[in-house]
Amino acid sequence: MTTREEPPAAPLGPRTPPTLRPQPAGPQQRRTTRRPADGAVVDCAVYVGGERQEAVAPDDALRVAEERDGFVWLGLYSPSEEELGAIAARYDLHPLAVEDAVFAHQRPKLEPYDDALFMVLKTATYVEHEELTATSEVVDTGEVMIFLGPRYVITVRHGEHGGLTGLRQRLEEQRDLLCLGPSAVLYAVADLVVDTFVEVAAAVEEDVEELEASVFSPERTDDIGRLYQLKRELMALRRAVSPLEVPLQKLAERPVDVVPDAMRSYFRDVLDHAIRVRDQVGGLDELLTSILQASLARTTMADNEDMRKISAYAGIIAVPTAIAGIYGMNFEHMPELEWRYGYPLVLLVILGAIVLLYRGFKRNGWL
Repeated sequence: MTTREEPPAAPLGPRTPPTLRPQPAGPQQRRTTRRPADGAVVDCAVYVGGERQEAVAPDDALRVAEERDGFVWLGLYSPSEEELGAIAARYDLHPLAVEDAVFAHQRPKLEPYDDALFMVLKTATYVEHEELTATSEVVDTGEVMIFLGPRYVITVRHGEHGGLTGLRQRLEEQRDLLCLGPSAVLYAVADLVVDTFVEVAAAVEEDVEELEASVFSPERTDDIGRLYQLKRELMALRRAVSPLEVPLQKLAERPVDVVPDAMRSYFRDVLDHAIRVRDQVGGLDELLTSILQASLARTTMADNEDMRKISAYAGIIAVPTAIAGIYGMNFEHMPELEWRYGYPLVLLVILGAIVLLYRGFKRNGWL
């Protein structure tokens, strides 16, 4: 069995309750996931007493786990319907859950099936960009489905990010946590997903601050397109974060057959982080709405200012136009028509009227 390798991450110090924090990753690390050449299986291992056993084939893993009183962690990446169907028959997975895992595009949820659980988690990553434009992709989302039974945990990933190999390596260094059974893997995956949301929200916040500074800068800028695009991208993150509270609350507060009571405090910790990032994302969305309204108001004010200037100059030009039009009608009996200084006088009247109008418009802020 060949496995896909990712750079190992250094273990973190313990906390109460312990957690598995994601290690920083650049954009290339986030997007290097590829489907294994030999099928959908990324890794398969049996854990007994919190320790990984010798290599075992996926077909024999469940039998070995039952014989040794351990559990199987089978990792899959974008399996086909036939591939997941064969695994479902071996592990007795519910057909409705299998259908959801194959076709993906599910919202975060937790569903019980007899003595097993099926959980869907949306994953997210921040897409690096030199400059935010009206077409920039900011948040890329994927999915992780988890089948949890008494002797197995099966993770099914969709999307070009959210690899779990590094998580598996860090989790294997925490034997006490793995001793709690398959639900420890469910906790570790949920914790990783939520902590990644925190990183993505922090990166999006920097984009929001950049747009805020641009909207309120002295220079005239057109940021409406960029604001609307960022708001759409933030909506994708919000759809991934907001529904996660209910499944985590069930795991943290309600008794579940395949989740030991000792795991509830772990899930409460993840729930706390999920609520905080949900509030952060909601706050960013509200701030973007306010900035968008401010940008629209500023654009309207700028348009009104332009219209006032145009109207003021049109009023100034109307004076010489009217006078020239009157004297261009060539009537014989017109004021000062035969006077030697009539033409200079008309020019002075025009100039005086223009100066008076300009000063009036200037004093009223139209120019």
